[in-house]
Amino acid sequence: MRRAKVSRKTDDEIRAAISTDPDVAPELDDAWFAKAVVVAPRAKQLLSLRMDSDVLDWFKGNGKGYQTRINAVLRRYMDVQTKKA
Repeated sequence: MRRAKVSRKTDDEIRAAISTDPDVAPELDDAWFAKAVVVAPRAKQLLSLRMDSDVLDWFKGNGKGYQTRINAVLRRYMDVQTKKA
């Protein structure tokens, strides 16, 4: 099992393996946490919205999270319109 293999490695061996992997995220050390910023999620507001059924079906047809995707599309539109002003 992979987990057991990693648990037998020393911290230095793990860091060496991380440094040679181009796809790995950086080690989250004290310096990283010192620069980290906590971002609270924006509050959502419950609403009732009427939309064309084919539009809703399309978003739902792309899997779970369709409301989040609709929100992202609307946010992107809002951002573009705001930059035009």
